[in-house]
Amino acid sequence: MFLYPRQFLASPEALGHEWTRSEAEAYTRWLACSHYENFHVVTILLPRVLRQDFYNLYAYCRWADDLGDELEDPAESLRRLQWWEEQLEAVYRGRASHPVFIALRRTIERHELPKQPLADLLTAFRQDQTVRRYRSWDELLAYCRYSANPVGRLVLHLCGYRDRERQQLSDATCTGLQLANFWQDVSVDLAKDRVYLPLEAIERHGYSLAELFARRVTPAFRSLMREAVARARGFFLEGMPLAGMVDRHLAVDIELFTRGGLRLLELIEARNYDVLTARPVLGRVERLRLLLGAVGRRLLRPAA
Repeated sequence: MFLYPRQFLASPEALGHEWTRSEAEAYTRWLACSHYENFHVVTILLPRVLRQDFYNLYAYCRWADDLGDELEDPAESLRRLQWWEEQLEAVYRGRASHPVFIALRRTIERHELPKQPLADLLTAFRQDQTVRRYRSWDELLAYCRYSANPVGRLVLHLCGYRDRERQQLSDATCTGLQLANFWQDVSVDLAKDRVYLPLEAIERHGYSLAELFARRVTPAFRSLMREAVARARGFFLEGMPLAGMVDRHLAVDIELFTRGGLRLLELIEARNYDVLTARPVLGRVERLRLLLGAVGRRLLRPAA
């Protein structure tokens, strides 16, 4: 019964099973460690007492993401996301039957986890079903407020940080990550008829949607991507002080994501901003180097 969301929904046995908390926590742990190769590396750096909470939070996000992106029918995705939000409302009223919410309930209670960031993520996934273009940078950044920033705020909350200064730095880091992922996946998103490069910027650089869908890498496109990369880098640099303001173990994760995102932007620059003919990726050796660097800088010295 340990199934990925799409297979879970098709299994009467999984849907009808009465999950115990230990079974539910085993499920979220399995989902986190099997579905995302870096997740186990990230969480193992955190204090052991927090690991299950991170598995539970990841499982919630994974399910919401798959409901929005894996069902291939926007109407069905919207229906299932509404169902997921009803499950979220129920768990805050003390009721849960789905394994993710049975596990998450304990995390919510232990850490007084706020509901709004969890609900905000669902706003982003619903928006993905109906919005495929963004007119301006302001519109795109408003989307990042729902799609990326809540995750950082939830992580801070799990680790005991609830102040506005750290939240704002986290928002900058998460927005930078979201933008870097968009620029890495420009060609992938085109196949889904999604364009995250703002239409205003496309037009201002003398480029067009027709050229974009034709995968034409022109001087105008390179100029457009140069602006996009600079925007993402600015958010990473704005959020960088956060790593020096948290526990050393969490600081490793923050620095790893920040420097990984910055390195991805460097790879895009090294390709002269051509993200249409091939998708830029960090190799295993590069990721290991970033991990060891983050561990060395943060675990081997006192936290600020």
